[in-house]
Amino acid sequence: MKILDKQIKKTRLIKESVEKVWWRWTTHEGLKTFMGGDNKIELTPSGAFEIYFLMDNPVGHRGSEGCKVLSYLPYQMISFSWNAPPEHKEIRESEYKTWVVVNLKSISENQTEITLTHLGWLDDEKWIAVFDYFNTAWEMVLDWLNNASVKNDTAEH
Repeated sequence: MKILDKQIKKTRLIKESVEKVWWRWTTHEGLKTFMGGDNKIELTPSGAFEIYFLMDNPVGHRGSEGCKVLSYLPYQMISFSWNAPPEHKEIRESEYKTWVVVNLKSISENQTEITLTHLGWLDDEKWIAVFDYFNTAWEMVLDWLNNASVKNDTAEH
């Protein structure tokens, strides 16, 4: 099956240092500040990158189980495999996973530009609904990240 050039790309300016945004994306404690109820993160190539959103669901249907860190450059980029949500059972249960690249760019001491790119979409009609789902979901994730940084900024003042 052919991989499309199609991608989801979202960019946001976050009012936190690149170090803080990196911490939020790459550590158990950091991810819990803005995304998912729990997670298993192993910052090493092929390490776990599992975020659990649906804690009441059975194991294997809670979030990004089975997803892995693909690569990273500290404070600059992390990439990881990504699966479909449980409601897209056929795609979720396939061996194939898409991948996400999160790029960070320090704009100033307290501002970081984040660009999230979701790639690896297959040329199959079944994948259209999953693409549409994540096109909306990644906007929400970046809103959560921004809200966590705003709360942090408010708490520090």
